[in-house]
Amino acid sequence: MYEEEILGKAYDSRLMKRLLKYLKPYRWYVLLGILLSILMSGLEAIRPYFTKIAVDVNIASKDKNGLLVTTLLFFSVLIIRGVIQYFNAYLTQWIGQRTIFDLRMEIFEHLQRLNIKFFDKNPIGRLITRVTNDVEVLNEMFSSGIVMVFTDIFTIIGILVFMFYMNWELALISLSVLPILFYATFLFRKKARESYREVRLQVARINTFMQEHISGMLIDQLFNREKKSFEEFSKINAAHRDANIKSIFYYAVFYPAVELIGAIAIGLIIWYAGIEALSKEITLGTVMAFFQFNEMFWRPIRDLSEKYNIMQTAMASSERIFKLLDDKTYVPRQNNPIQLKELKGEIVFENVWFSYDSVQGEDEWVLKNVSFKINPGKTAAIVGHTGAGKTTIINLLTRFYEVSKGRILIDGYDIRDLDSYQLRKHIGLVHQDVFLFSGDIRSNINLGNESIKMDRIKAAARVVGINKFIESLPNRYHEEVKERGATLSVGQKQLISFARALAHNPKILILDEATSSVDTESEILIQKAIQKLLKGRTSIVIAHRLSTIQRADMIIVLHKGEVREIGTHQELLNLGGIYYKLYQLQYKEQEII
Repeated sequence: MYEEEILGKAYDSRLMKRLLKYLKPYRWYVLLGILLSILMSGLEAIRPYFTKIAVDVNIASKDKNGLLVTTLLFFSVLIIRGVIQYFNAYLTQWIGQRTIFDLRMEIFEHLQRLNIKFFDKNPIGRLITRVTNDVEVLNEMFSSGIVMVFTDIFTIIGILVFMFYMNWELALISLSVLPILFYATFLFRKKARESYREVRLQVARINTFMQEHISGMLIDQLFNREKKSFEEFSKINAAHRDANIKSIFYYAVFYPAVELIGAIAIGLIIWYAGIEALSKEITLGTVMAFFQFNEMFWRPIRDLSEKYNIMQTAMASSERIFKLLDDKTYVPRQNNPIQLKELKGEIVFENVWFSYDSVQGEDEWVLKNVSFKINPGKTAAIVGHTGAGKTTIINLLTRFYEVSKGRILIDGYDIRDLDSYQLRKHIGLVHQDVFLFSGDIRSNINLGNESIKMDRIKAAARVVGINKFIESLPNRYHEEVKERGATLSVGQKQLISFARALAHNPKILILDEATSSVDTESEILIQKAIQKLLKGRTSIVIAHRLSTIQRADMIIVLHKGEVREIGTHQELLNLGGIYYKLYQLQYKEQEII
């Protein structure tokens, strides 16, 4: 069970305080909105009073001119209130959009600072729900909730003032049903928030399932899993449906209950006013005004109920958003990190231990006491069976993860004392699984770094041999790249990633199984490009094909997380150890082929 699935308090004032902090930069606009709400509420509450004046004064005395004046004043109030309502609605929406913009930017910035371990534990679909659905719920609260609540409250206060001013006994009769309303609200509040939280949870599950299965649609279809996936989605979708029906049930019961309570109040007014009218203790205008007051009184009550629903949903969403923002699994940073102006490229691993789990046991260590040194400008290859820890070494060097014990040095500095941004600026990484962003080829090579001009991009493409293909495209370097490079072959994406690494001109270059997905013709081309790419750089090459690393200055052999052999290709063959066996195994496979 994920932490967000555990139900907490029905209301937490700390959450509301944190939410209100996002309004602080716009506090003067909020105050203006409240002022407009006060004016609008006062103009709303005075309307029935014109009815009383028209009936009890103007009509009773047959004063046509007075009736005309009263009517004109009534319309003037309506027009002024309408203008104020327009500006107030626009202002509250403006505040809401600005606030949500700030919150969404904060969430995205926070996600960028989290280390990779966080994303290993949290499904992408859930994170997307945080940034989209949950933030949109808060948008509704900021835009339609907080400021507009004041409008409803001030309207209720204004109506009560006029009601008690006109006839305090009739006012008390009208309000006698409020205890019933408070009890109904208490019952509704108790059930509503849990149901809304369940709805948001089911939305997150749907997003996670859809993201995962759309990304893996090829596997679904290849292994004929469509029916099985459909059944799984049907269960998740049914849970979402049931959660919504449950929340709608409470909503559907509560609103008619409020209407019924309002109807009871009208019945009591008719009963009491009728008795008073018989003894001529009350005027017709007062009774008509109270009918209007009663209708106007319950309207903001219903609106407050709707806003309460919004607040309920917002509480559930804000709790998950703040749980995300409070997750501080950042790559630790020094307060005053060492700034690397120039980098030679010496890499040293000193007794490095690492485990992906927080609790380390004998079987959980991925790397065990790993030590080696790569001199500046030299090329080191790392080989070993699957799961030996090759990629983990790269993840530690780039500080995607922190070492559990030991240390990693670059130019004699512990990488934990370096600024992560500066460190990664000097490292180029080419993965086996290339990730391309939606955009064009140019933006996928320079990755938004405008200091990398088109000449440099073209030069990098020429070196790796992808320039001819790019030039053959209709829009050349501005050719659109679909999501994840869907319209490009694996080899083409690999070559673009090589051009990307070369264009950024890193001092340390890492190739992680970079040629494993490339055909023979492309591999020959890339091998020539790699030789040019490796010149003058400290390089680490992880390769399954041992034929691609024979020219490396040193080869590090990993076995079950430990460094078992280090040497050149020929030295390791002469040693007759693990590397020799791997080489012989691949050589025999090639003979069979």
